[in-house]
Amino acid sequence: MATGSMSSRGMGSSWTAKQNNAFERALAVYDKETPDRWHNIARAVGGKTAEEVKRHYEDLLEDIKNIESGQVPFPNYKNMGN
Repeated sequence: MATGSMSSRGMGSSWTAKQNNAFERALAVYDKETPDRWHNIARAVGGKTAEEVKRHYEDLLEDIKNIESGQVPFPNYKNMGN
């Protein structure tokens, strides 16, 4: 298992690229005003529970927040190859 600063990704069940794409599309279709939003998104993704998609969403928000606040360093390409 890879270690890194990203929240809890990699723990629990893994997400395929296909599931991530379906998840992103479903987020756009079922906005926060949608009743049973997480159940609808879970159904669109397939193979995930409402709780799993909600956690995946919260992890995503956490990652974005950390990157925007500068807590996750971007790779420093300037020093490479010296």
